[in-house]
Amino acid sequence: MSLTTVPTIQVEKVNTSRIHDVDFENLVFGNIFTDHMFECDYVDGAWQNPTIKPYGPLEIYPAAKVFHYGQAVFEGMKAYKDEEGSVFLFRPLENLKRINKSSHRMAIPEFPEALFFDAMHQLLEMDKDWVKPGMGNSLYIRPFVIATQNGVSASPSDQYKFMIILSPAQAYYKGEVRVIIAENFSRAADGGVGYAKAAGNYGAQFYPTNLAKERGFQQVIWTDANEHKYLEEAGTMNVFFRVNDTLLTAPTNDRILDGVTRKSVIALAEKAGINVEVRRVEVAEIVAAAKEGALKEIFGAGTAAVISPVSAFSYKDETFELQSQADSFAMQFKKHLMEIQYNLTEDPFEWRYRVC
Repeated sequence: MSLTTVPTIQVEKVNTSRIHDVDFENLVFGNIFTDHMFECDYVDGAWQNPTIKPYGPLEIYPAAKVFHYGQAVFEGMKAYKDEEGSVFLFRPLENLKRINKSSHRMAIPEFPEALFFDAMHQLLEMDKDWVKPGMGNSLYIRPFVIATQNGVSASPSDQYKFMIILSPAQAYYKGEVRVIIAENFSRAADGGVGYAKAAGNYGAQFYPTNLAKERGFQQVIWTDANEHKYLEEAGTMNVFFRVNDTLLTAPTNDRILDGVTRKSVIALAEKAGINVEVRRVEVAEIVAAAKEGALKEIFGAGTAAVISPVSAFSYKDETFELQSQADSFAMQFKKHLMEIQYNLTEDPFEWRYRVC
């Protein structure tokens, strides 16, 4: 991750930090932002004018193409602080690769690796006091790109804005989650943009998720668009199923996001000698396993939530409660991941990336 030959980032610091106005014990996820943000514009075929400036509103034309054609992608990352005050990222190169993969699918120019890491270093160094130590505390990092060309012709933009904003965070989901298996709705279809973190993917989830909430569930486990036969993702997370002592998860494809936490869970499971099957998982086999008592756990995996256990699922108006497991895979993986992230244990995979 070389930081050489990158354009100089212009820096404008706030006069007075807002950090003392923040109640860090009662954070609502994604509502509070740090003092500074990074901004860089794609104009005349090149990324230019990289700037770190005080967090604040943008000036943008109402005809900007992001509003009309949805050219927008984003990433989710976290920074962690250990007890010595050092700040770490978790597998950040994977996030850069993925936002560029998402950008490519949405006809957005890719962002340079060296500039990405230079911006991340400088921004986190400036706002490192917002990263609080202690398990569960983190700084959520949201890189994103939007199309900014002024015009409503139905064509890719020729101007873009790449930004990074930071938000102090605690736990995303508190407690266990109850889910509905989708019978009519799908997150993505073959040949689409499901593998990209495109903004529209998430907007399209809100309506069916609201329907689930009306029935007392927090999330939806999405099924394939062709037959609604195969299980794919859970809400905004990848999903795992433990049947007896085998861990099942769907393979990534053009419908399923290549989650960083997902890949990490698979690596941890394999290292621990747990049998992992990455294959298409049928709704029918999970329902049958639940009825037979073989379904031990379901959990989601993602950056914001890390690991989110599922306590019950519903399918065709039948609800299946899952009993807590003394040897829970979900809790085992969550503990191991967080210990690596917070620099509390060895990192045999070299996932931890020190920033400052």
